[in-house]
Amino acid sequence: MNKSYFEILRPGINSTFQDLGRFNQHHIGIPMSGVMDKRNYLIGNKLVGNSNNISAIEFAYQGPILKLKSAKVIAAVTGNVTFQILRTNSNIEKGKCYETFELNDGDQIDIISTNKSVYGYFFINGGFKAETFWESFSINTRAKIGPNEGAKFGINQKLFIKNKENKFQKKRIEYLSSKIEFIRVLKGTNFNYFSEEGKNNFFTKEFVVSKLTDRMGMRIEGPKIKNIFESNIRSEGLIKGVIQVPGDGNPIIMLSDYGTIGGYPKIAVVISSDYDRLTQLTPGSKIKFKSVELEEAENLYKLYEIETKSILNQIK
Repeated sequence: MNKSYFEILRPGINSTFQDLGRFNQHHIGIPMSGVMDKRNYLIGNKLVGNSNNISAIEFAYQGPILKLKSAKVIAAVTGNVTFQILRTNSNIEKGKCYETFELNDGDQIDIISTNKSVYGYFFINGGFKAETFWESFSINTRAKIGPNEGAKFGINQKLFIKNKENKFQKKRIEYLSSKIEFIRVLKGTNFNYFSEEGKNNFFTKEFVVSKLTDRMGMRIEGPKIKNIFESNIRSEGLIKGVIQVPGDGNPIIMLSDYGTIGGYPKIAVVISSDYDRLTQLTPGSKIKFKSVELEEAENLYKLYEIETKSILNQIK
């Protein structure tokens, strides 16, 4: 039996296992889930020598305190995160993101907080010992799907690890997520349900991310988007990034644990290349939207993939 594990001394906020998500389950009401920030996830796994779909710990705002037992691991943290390493000799080391480090038996990692962002990630070489659910390690806490009985982590839990023995090699990369002036969107299937004033407000005015935001969705507040057709429609299929507008006129952006059907009209959908940066917007952040056509959205995603591959290729 593998007795190597991390003991959770503090679970942090919404700490769960995540990977690239589960596919082909929409017909039974199961969303993709998966990491909120795909690029940060891919960078972390590459740093510690994992393949592209190994389980990582995703946390929001405050991360966990983990104590390693009966093992030595190669680890990394990605995102804009403040953390420290507490060694068994009582030394405290300031952690550096996007850089590998070793944890030895008895060491602790204290992931203190994210900085002007929401999500961060913790990786170890070989990944965590967990069962896949429909070929994914992703935990969806609302649906109670995935490892850990579909729940976020709790205090005093043990997270068993695969403890893959590898010689430590320092790897690091300089990475800073670029900022963009607009979140770019495609017009939604119900775009014409809204008044001209409402559509103009959507594309010319600022919105603010509200505190009512989690892995399922992001509520934003601003000028009301008036519906001139019907505020509740027959339920239709949803996808990640779609923007619904309920009767109160305040849009809701569906995120990784989105419901697969919904009955609010859809004014737009966030393009895939802007999704990572969208999810890292903290409550109080301002959003402006810009309409693009399908061909431009496809080209922007190709560019996102090329840029991601270029970043990963810098890690040797």
